[in-house]
Amino acid sequence: QIAFMTLTLFPIRLFFAAFMMLLAWPFAFIASMGSDEQELEKPLSWWRKIVDILLKAIMRMMWLAGGFHWINVKGRRALPAEAAILTVAPHSSYFDAIPVTMTFASIVMKAESKDIPVWGTLIKYIRPVFVSRSDQDSRRKTVEEIKKRAQSDGKWPQIMIFPEGTCTNRSCLITFKPGAFIPGVPVQPVVLRYPNKLDTITWTWQGPGALEILWLTLCQFHNSVEIEFLPVYIPSEEERKNPVLYANNVRRVMAEALGVSVTDYTFEDCQLALAEGQLRLPSNTCLLEFAKLVRSLGLKPETLEDDLDKYAASAMKIKNEKVDLKEFSAYLEFPVSHTLESMFALFDENEDGIIDVREFVIALSVVCKPSKTLETIKLAFQLYQSENGTITEEDLAHVLKTAMGVSQIDVTHLFRAVDEEEKREITYDDFYRFAELHPHFAEDYLYADQMGAESGLEASSLSAPNGICTDFSPENAEGKNKPLQKKLN
Repeated sequence: QIAFMTLTLFPIRLFFAAFMMLLAWPFAFIASMGSDEQELEKPLSWWRKIVDILLKAIMRMMWLAGGFHWINVKGRRALPAEAAILTVAPHSSYFDAIPVTMTFASIVMKAESKDIPVWGTLIKYIRPVFVSRSDQDSRRKTVEEIKKRAQSDGKWPQIMIFPEGTCTNRSCLITFKPGAFIPGVPVQPVVLRYPNKLDTITWTWQGPGALEILWLTLCQFHNSVEIEFLPVYIPSEEERKNPVLYANNVRRVMAEALGVSVTDYTFEDCQLALAEGQLRLPSNTCLLEFAKLVRSLGLKPETLEDDLDKYAASAMKIKNEKVDLKEFSAYLEFPVSHTLESMFALFDENEDGIIDVREFVIALSVVCKPSKTLETIKLAFQLYQSENGTITEEDLAHVLKTAMGVSQIDVTHLFRAVDEEEKREITYDDFYRFAELHPHFAEDYLYADQMGAESGLEASSLSAPNGICTDFSPENAEGKNKPLQKKLN
């Protein structure tokens, strides 16, 4: 079928879809010229209403060219005055733009998107909320803009937000980001389904690339999509005060409508688990739990590297002296809380009420820079090395157990390979030279030794088909109140 469609219908569909997009461009360009904020808050003029209808028709023809012959819509879309924000999930593909082009609701987009030829003009037409990566204050400004529009009593167009913040394979709903729920206004949940026999839609980390997804989808005779507008969710007073609670409750409603489970893992956890560093996290790592606790403490991603430097400097002064919970609280400059106690418990391997803060620093470095393995190992060497700048095999085992968040690991094969002169101690320079010559040292000297072992490290190279790795199975979603797994059992 793919061979036949590639030679026949695929080029026709691709040409027609591209033509429709180019046809929409001049209408969007003219309608966007000279628009200022005051004008955008006014009702649409008669000619802009005509442009709106024309653009929606053109966009519908574009999706028709892609094989979406009919779009099944369930429920009623709320008016802007009823629900200023539409929360859409699950987010699994760039084909999720279908409800955007149907409604012309505003969306939250990267500021760089407006510079994309043709597509950037169409994006600007729907008056999005732009997020700038180069502006450190962008996140706060984005939330303020969403809040202003949401509380405008319907003057602004509705905002359509994908609260998961990333694409998943639709097997469960990951943690919703709170941005859509901070304004505390009613939202309308919108769920997406792609009930196709063969999934060519899903676009995630480890699945096919964007162009391959487009090619395979256009080679389908027909592509099905369902859009269901659920009843407007009106938050309680408690939910207005607690955006995280509000987000979780809306997610639960949407998961029930979809018939899927939820997982408390987030976009950042996905990045951590699937980072392309030399040390990929195994399936039984406790670092995902650690990352959640780091966020719960209020350590922000934008300041995490500065925090890491501060904690590392303090740990070097303490050296190998262990601290209790009260001292750990003073070290982090956070009051004792349930979250802090849970984090302390992760490193209290012997359950004797004391921990080595160097382990915390190494784990924080992995969370902060998951793909920069050698930077974490260099920092670990600085924390553990003796006066002559060397560490032993025992020290290396301790470092790598912490960096991978596992109970046991055999580093003998790796250590002996690095210690060519059999000095029974190595420097970071020794390790760096070895890593340069053997960039896949983890697979060759660590994971290979662990195949079949109880530690489960063989799962580090095994991921589920469409980008959600084995760590994100929704089967254990109800077990979030279970005791935390310690780093060492």
